[in-house]
Amino acid sequence: MTDALPLGSIIGILGGGQLGRMLSVAASRLGYKTHIFEPGANPPAGQVADQVTTAVYEDEAALLAFAQSVDVITYEFENIPTAALDILEAHRSIRPGREALRVSQDRITEKEFLSELGLEVAPFAAVQTADDLHAALEKIGTPSILKTRRFGYDGKGQARINSAADAAAALSDMAGSPSVLEGFVKFSHEISVIAARGLNGEVACFDPGENVHVGGILRTTTVPATLPARLRMDAVFIASRILNALEYVGVMGVELFVTGNTLVVNEIAPRVHNSGHWTQNGCAVDQFEQHIRAVVGLPLGDGKRHSDVVMENLIGDDMDKVPALLQEPHVALHLYGKAETKSGRKMGHFNRVAPSA
Repeated sequence: MTDALPLGSIIGILGGGQLGRMLSVAASRLGYKTHIFEPGANPPAGQVADQVTTAVYEDEAALLAFAQSVDVITYEFENIPTAALDILEAHRSIRPGREALRVSQDRITEKEFLSELGLEVAPFAAVQTADDLHAALEKIGTPSILKTRRFGYDGKGQARINSAADAAAALSDMAGSPSVLEGFVKFSHEISVIAARGLNGEVACFDPGENVHVGGILRTTTVPATLPARLRMDAVFIASRILNALEYVGVMGVELFVTGNTLVVNEIAPRVHNSGHWTQNGCAVDQFEQHIRAVVGLPLGDGKRHSDVVMENLIGDDMDKVPALLQEPHVALHLYGKAETKSGRKMGHFNRVAPSA
């Protein structure tokens, strides 16, 4: 621990949602404090953090005070304004680093980065105008999907194009935002690897999980994934290559499509990830502790899985299931403390645990 931040140091977290909440809990278990920076009032993370700053990312004075009050800065989401990061980085280290944010904030930049590493991605083309979209459809064909280059999540900011007749409506849905057309990948299922890299370059990966999405929102992650041993190794190798290329520090989620005997990288998320929540009850060291270990300079933990797990998100009215889940054996419930239940809103998740085969 000689190079690690001393116990009692303060970790600044940009974003106060459920990921920030679970990072704060993990930090406290390791003897660290957390300070949340969040524009919205009463964020979920604020219920468990040591301190909260409620301010917009354009508030330079608040950013400066926040930076001076913490020992290192991390984040729970990737769409942080560049100007805010400039102010913060002048005073404290940001981990993971800025390059990971630059790459992941723009879907085309991300795909070009992955392609340059020799990794397979879906066919893609930049789109700004109707002419661009016409040319992209000529090249990529249908079905395909038009996505905003920035700020999309949980199925938002995208439109499916089944034929050329759908093009005008899809472009209108983008509301003038720079976009990317992606060809559909014929995949049997999607998996994700939650991987971590420490300050010293050490890399540790959790087992790949198998994901099911409904309406663009992750519904379940099952571990172990349906995957032959060779592809399991390939998935971990791909995640490790990405982390090392970015000189990354922290936890990253890498989503992959399984297409026969090959893996296609769908996207990367430079943060702890919804599809890694299974680690909370399937491993001795979960993704949140692993991230805290990395950003403060502690050795990474052993991410070996001791149990089989099915993680399921509680979305909107799924909260009605909570009384029954509380009575079910081998179910671990994780609620996010959100005051208002809304359709499509992640309110919590649960892990159904079984001994590993």
